[in-house]
Amino acid sequence: MSIYTDHYALAKEVLPGGVNSSTRFNKALDVPFYVSHGKGSRVWDIEGREFIDMSCAHGAGLLGNAHPAIDEALRQASELGYVNALETPHHEELARLVCQCIPCADRVRFCSAGSEATLHLIRACRAFTARDKIIRVEGHFHGYHELIYIGGHPPQNQFPQNRQSPYIESPGIPKELAELIIPIPYNDRDALQAAIERHGHEAAMLILEPVNYNCACIKAEPGYLEFAREITKDAGIVLFFDEIQSAFKKSFGGAQEDFGIVPDVCTIGKSLGGGLPLSAFCGKAEIMDMYQPVGPVAHSGTFNAHLVPVLAGLAFMREAAKPEFYATLQKLETQLHDGFAQIIETHKLNAVVPHHGARFNMMIGRKTPALRYEDTFCHNNQTFLKVLKACWAKGVYFHDYGGGPFHHGYSVQHSSDDIDRVLVVLEEVLTTYRDEL
Repeated sequence: MSIYTDHYALAKEVLPGGVNSSTRFNKALDVPFYVSHGKGSRVWDIEGREFIDMSCAHGAGLLGNAHPAIDEALRQASELGYVNALETPHHEELARLVCQCIPCADRVRFCSAGSEATLHLIRACRAFTARDKIIRVEGHFHGYHELIYIGGHPPQNQFPQNRQSPYIESPGIPKELAELIIPIPYNDRDALQAAIERHGHEAAMLILEPVNYNCACIKAEPGYLEFAREITKDAGIVLFFDEIQSAFKKSFGGAQEDFGIVPDVCTIGKSLGGGLPLSAFCGKAEIMDMYQPVGPVAHSGTFNAHLVPVLAGLAFMREAAKPEFYATLQKLETQLHDGFAQIIETHKLNAVVPHHGARFNMMIGRKTPALRYEDTFCHNNQTFLKVLKACWAKGVYFHDYGGGPFHHGYSVQHSSDDIDRVLVVLEEVLTTYRDEL
């Protein structure tokens, strides 16, 4: 890895930590994973080695790498002059498609990143309700900004105090902002009801991930989302689904379609841009119309809905609407998880691989899916880093996320042979570390 270490040494001279995103420092490798290019289900590193890509841009790449439809969108953008900071008919077309497929979406606004989407939508929810506090679920992730990067992922030694004194997840966030956060456990109706009984008069919203891909793919137990929908409606609290991760992973309508629960507002992203930076926030007209120029809430930005990702978004939506798109992903999902289950059963591994659509998590230290954040504390990050490095050495790339029980996935350009190879590698590696598992 001399090329890696040489390049990393140069990068550290001009980039903090040598990277442009903190999680791009790969703890399994002790350097970033440096790639030269990607194609289909593969990426190649700067040493020329080929890898099956089981990250797919952290969920953004359901079309895989260099999909022909995205290539065509980029060509079209070039012909149109990459115009930005202006509206085009393409913007309205994409917005209409989103409103047609996402159940809660009467209106939509586009932005680049998921953090932007939650930031701006939180502001509108507060303006709509004239309330400031946020009820949020432990383990769920909603971006890195000060409004919500509090109380979500306390370390185990800080967890017992989190519901009384919400854990601030990064230095630089004023402690006063924690006074506006009300953390609750997932899948606990009593805790949700108690939070609303105590804070309903001052809480603008309940924000949650219907599928918590960012922490062990924790899903709602039957009846929980229905209860959340009913109790927030009665209390006049906005029900906010953060679907930056879950949108499009299993169906065209996201988790709202999957579970049959329609929130008041939601964020969508990752997959929407077909691998390019595009996110969105949408919801009921009366909340979305809080934004200027029809309402008082500010939301603007020179590069909001830049033409290039908008055209890529249109390309993605057209591909996802084809009958073979989700049929392909479902076949891969069945093949991968049937194979995973067989490996775990055959070798009596203390592990579980929860999944929902084209994203999945791997967690070691338990044999049943987690139901709430604290159920993930059994996961051994250090052992998992060894597993990920060994997979990398055999040509299968899972992003490391510090060894945590975070998400991985695949695309419509992955083949049955790709999944077979991934399963072979996983069986070889997991059995090597069986005693640690």
